[in-house]
Amino acid sequence: MSRIKAASIIMMITGLALAQSAPSPKITAAAAKNYVGEVATVCGKVVDSKTSKFGIGGHGKPVTFDLDEPDPNPVFYFVTFGTQPEGPAEAIAAYQGKHVCVTGKITTASSGPYIMAADRSQIKVDAADK
Repeated sequence: MSRIKAASIIMMITGLALAQSAPSPKITAAAAKNYVGEVATVCGKVVDSKTSKFGIGGHGKPVTFDLDEPDPNPVFYFVTFGTQPEGPAEAIAAYQGKHVCVTGKITTASSGPYIMAADRSQIKVDAADK
């Protein structure tokens, strides 16, 4: 009986480990609307950015980056923060006009699907754009 329990536990642990190591799907900005609620990597070119008037304690002012299509019809955007003390200008310089991939949970708002990338390690710039 104890061998059966041990085998069951090992199979469950193995299943959990495999599920956690599965990479998130890599998708286009236009396809992000089909993955709301899921963790994915969304790739596209940063075509526009906007800085909020108001900051968030400990982070500063958030910057919104549109991928592939700018306002008034963005297909996807991500939000991040500039490093301190440089602020939003640093984030804009790091990503504007570049092809990036952003990994995180896709959420939706009235303006469309987005990822909140508070941790800048979630954002990778294409090596050709560095």
